[in-house]
Amino acid sequence: MENLRSRLKFGSKVEDVKLRRRKSQLYSRQEESPLNIGVLSVTVFCVVFRLINCLLVQTSFVPDEYWQSLEVSHRMVFKLTYGYLTWEWKAGIRGFSYPLLFAFLYKILQFISYDSVQLLIWLPRILQSLLASFADVKFFFLLQTLENQDVARWTFFCHMCSWFTWFCCTRTLTNSMEATITTLALSYFPLPGSKTHSSKKYLALVALAVIIRPTAVIVWFPLLLYHFWQEDNKLRLITHHYIPTGTLAVVTSTAIDCFFYEKWTPVQFNFLKFNILHGVADFYGSHPWHWYLTQGFAVVIGPHLPLFLHGCMLAFKRYKILLAAVVWTIAVYSVLPHKEFRFIYPVLPFCMVFCGISLAHLKSWRRPAAAVLLSANLIPALYTGLIHQRGTLDVMNHLQPLCDVGNVSTTRPQPDVFFLMPCHSTPFYSHIHCPIKMRFLECPPDLGEEAYVDEAERFYEEPLLWFRTSFPYKSSLPTHLIMFDVLEKEISVFLEGNNFVRAAKIFHTHFPEGRVGGSIFIYERH
Repeated sequence: MENLRSRLKFGSKVEDVKLRRRKSQLYSRQEESPLNIGVLSVTVFCVVFRLINCLLVQTSFVPDEYWQSLEVSHRMVFKLTYGYLTWEWKAGIRGFSYPLLFAFLYKILQFISYDSVQLLIWLPRILQSLLASFADVKFFFLLQTLENQDVARWTFFCHMCSWFTWFCCTRTLTNSMEATITTLALSYFPLPGSKTHSSKKYLALVALAVIIRPTAVIVWFPLLLYHFWQEDNKLRLITHHYIPTGTLAVVTSTAIDCFFYEKWTPVQFNFLKFNILHGVADFYGSHPWHWYLTQGFAVVIGPHLPLFLHGCMLAFKRYKILLAAVVWTIAVYSVLPHKEFRFIYPVLPFCMVFCGISLAHLKSWRRPAAAVLLSANLIPALYTGLIHQRGTLDVMNHLQPLCDVGNVSTTRPQPDVFFLMPCHSTPFYSHIHCPIKMRFLECPPDLGEEAYVDEAERFYEEPLLWFRTSFPYKSSLPTHLIMFDVLEKEISVFLEGNNFVRAAKIFHTHFPEGRVGGSIFIYERH
């Protein structure tokens, strides 16, 4: 009887264990299922959101989004036929690592004979959008490990409705890629409370950001110092992470640059030499030291500014390293004479952490505040993405049919396009993709020549004299002239005397300034 009882007890215990296992498996599945759905839903949302973002940004921002990426990529693949590199590439101060990404896309399209101009324009931007959406996803799940679900969602909301992120993140700018990689690296950085940190992953991403844009070291300098200070085994961090990662990055980027430059070219050294020692960046304009404090930062962070300031008071102790990185970056860039909004774009995700904490802290007021925030960001996002400075892209669409004229043998002269605009105002062959003759006013900086004046400056000083000396014979005149409307009156005598007729008027901006007009004119010679 005792044996029977013991067997029954043992059997019941086994059944209990099995039952508990089944229940635990069922519970674990129930717990895993929402998480998986959450990852999938957030990923799908971010991808769709950024693709829509990409399609609704149809304006130009700065020349570098074409001339330091797509134009270089286009020449890397189609260089046997046509292409153009600016002075920076001839001086060896730019790296080929970033353009190589788009050159790979172009090469695939060329290989399958599907290299249409529209695909060459949009595929790089779609790729940039997908990378940005991946960074968005990683940012959201980082927030979930740092804060509760409520704060994480409001912070993510702040990040996604930022007008400047919308304006920049899908562009083929090194600053956009730097910001994307910085966000990815932040998700592996050892922030207080982070459960996803990985020294190898974040340092590899930081190294990649520095390869693409050397100034990324400015943003990451305080963060690297913080990690070093917090690390118990500092020697291991240096010998096993800092040195190997840095060495591999330098060797890889140098190998890529030497291969495409076809000679030994230390790009990072040249970049520092030209921009810091020779002050070449000043050639493109300078601003007072306080510009980022009084204008730059307020424009970039936009309507989020009150939330950011409030969030800094609430979460200063917890996220002081992120705030230190923001302050340090603005301070360093304030010292440099040449300033642009896009330079401080990579610290914007840091700021969103404080904005989200502030918004979540508003309790019953946060939904009305969120509605105001969304509306206030929506207007500048749509205006700058669809209207402001769109003419320099639209004009390239008007010029694309000239490729058909150039490819067909007709009695009409072969197209010869001259851009009489501030240099690099428009994209070039990457947005035409056919070997028609195109020229523009050159404006390389003074690299030591005596009494140097660039071509664009000589033209704007005396346009009619420049025409007489540059085109002494009518047979040498271009077939098409592209100009801003502010130039038309000044050269009207030349246009009438050489049978140039206005063929198109294209809207550019509601805020003309200096040599940049509100509209672009296309003149054709008859």
